[in-house]
Amino acid sequence: MLRNRLLVLLIAALASVGAMASVTAAAASAAVTGAGSTLVAPLMANWISNFEIKEGIPVKYSAVGSGTGIAQITARTVDFGASDAPLTPEQAAACNGCVQIPWALSATGVGFNIPGVKKLNLSGKVLAGIYFGKITKWNDPKIKAINKGAKLPGLNITPVFRSDGSGDTYAFTNYLSKISPAWRSEVGYATTVGFKAGVGAKGNAGVTATVTKTPGAIGYISAYYLIAAGVHAAAIQNNAGNYELPNIPNISSAASTVTKLGSDNAVSITNPPKKATIAYPISTFTYAIIPHDAKQKGFLQQFANYCLTIGQKYGAALDFAPLPKVVKQAGLKAVASL
Repeated sequence: MLRNRLLVLLIAALASVGAMASVTAAAASAAVTGAGSTLVAPLMANWISNFEIKEGIPVKYSAVGSGTGIAQITARTVDFGASDAPLTPEQAAACNGCVQIPWALSATGVGFNIPGVKKLNLSGKVLAGIYFGKITKWNDPKIKAINKGAKLPGLNITPVFRSDGSGDTYAFTNYLSKISPAWRSEVGYATTVGFKAGVGAKGNAGVTATVTKTPGAIGYISAYYLIAAGVHAAAIQNNAGNYELPNIPNISSAASTVTKLGSDNAVSITNPPKKATIAYPISTFTYAIIPHDAKQKGFLQQFANYCLTIGQKYGAALDFAPLPKVVKQAGLKAVASL
């Protein structure tokens, strides 16, 4: 009888070990992969770390730029893409059943390196002139006119742009296209455009490094990277005529103008209406792109729901503003539709 009891206990113990092994194997096989936006990468790192602790589901993310993220989810080499630019109709068709989910809110800042200058105002027209290669010196009269009292040197301006497909490029050129008819017709807006002047650098880290080491440089950079690197940010003129920095209150002001989203959840908040008096005009939503036929659909829904709810609390420290209620609800509805 004792032998039988010991045998029962041994069988139960082995069954328990087997069950634990099965759970571990299931967690390992449940790894979710994503790729895309470098803007969202700092927040993504927090999301992933805390989601893995809470749910035990590993998530791997490659910050390769929005354009590459869209290409990889279209090819289904990852489980989700991340982009600061909404899909174009052509991209949406190629992605074949992908759902676009707005899940974070931040801004594309404009960093500058002018020795001895810490504060700078810039308008959309001046920015367009710089990136057209028509305004080439920091003491140009057009820049001096909106920076009264500033000691601007006769230093050459080096515009820096993203060499990879980038949501920051989309937000920046979308803003310029709304300000400058010439920019809209000659350059336009997309994750990759043909810039008329300047030098290219890969990723937010690459643009930040180039601006930091190049006296006279200016570059559009995600707000978090500007802050982390200690790069001075220019105050950009909004539709109300005010010069604003890419901080959370100003980003939230831009997003407050959103009252509804279209069926594809795409929404632009660059150069918002003048009623948003403190709005930072190059604010942007960033999106998850998840296909209906995703093999890891259940885990992806868990992760996206986490990012849209609990995960929002990690944004403030990284210069991400909370999602407006209408956008959050649209995001949750999109996740449920997968």
